[in-house]
Amino acid sequence: MKVIGFNASPRKNGNTSWVINKILKKANTETQLYNFADLNIKPCQGCSGCHRDGNNGCVINDDMQKLYKELETTDTLILGTPIYMGQMTAQAKTFIDRLFAHISPRFSPHYKEKEKKIKLILVFTQGNPDKGKFQVYIEYTKQMFQLLEFDVIETIIVTGTRTTAASEQEELQNYLDNMDLSL
Repeated sequence: MKVIGFNASPRKNGNTSWVINKILKKANTETQLYNFADLNIKPCQGCSGCHRDGNNGCVINDDMQKLYKELETTDTLILGTPIYMGQMTAQAKTFIDRLFAHISPRFSPHYKEKEKKIKLILVFTQGNPDKGKFQVYIEYTKQMFQLLEFDVIETIIVTGTRTTAASEQEELQNYLDNMDLSL
């Protein structure tokens, strides 16, 4: 089994990274963490070159090629993003848009049945202390990933990070320590 974490925060050592790393340490299997801040991933150009006859994937040659290979062999993906301006970071959105080259929803003419669904743990961190403040957006994001055939097994919302770092939130630490990772 393999678990990969994608930290879509521009801060490599911030709250989002701390939560992802805590989950990865608990996984007790092969793990890999990618920080988008270290990667060169360009936005989707909407060229549909990835779905033209004879083409097997995105035509943009950047670090996303490495991530496509990782997704082919992973069992579980942990995608973490801070909430900026009421939604995921630009880095997270760029990653999701680039999935179009390899993952299409069932209703798409490019849909291909996969042998297995990738399990997904979504991690959202936010400075706002109100856990329900961005719930509509978080539910939308979860449903979007389900539409893309991911098996969303957990959604973690970390609040109040503007005043208290995730690593200092005792209730969060207890939750993560007791989280069932029988993936």
